[in-house]
Amino acid sequence: MIELSDDIEYLARRMAARSGQAPEQVIRAALEREARAQGFASRGRARRMTVEEMLALGRTIAALPLLDPRSASEIADDLN
Repeated sequence: MIELSDDIEYLARRMAARSGQAPEQVIRAALEREARAQGFASRGRARRMTVEEMLALGRTIAALPLLDPRSASEIADDLN
């Protein structure tokens, strides 16, 4: 286990309190961002999305503009 200095632990706890996440999640997210910026990905399994993340993704997709204003049946008719 890695021992964190008091100031790093304090900062992680403050950021966690502000974001509503656990300190471990805040630290993991920061490390993953830095790893990507340095050109390497974290090892291990891909993390599954939480319900909140899935709902947020759904809202993002629903807010996108329609690329084809035709109804689904009109599009299907054109394919046949």
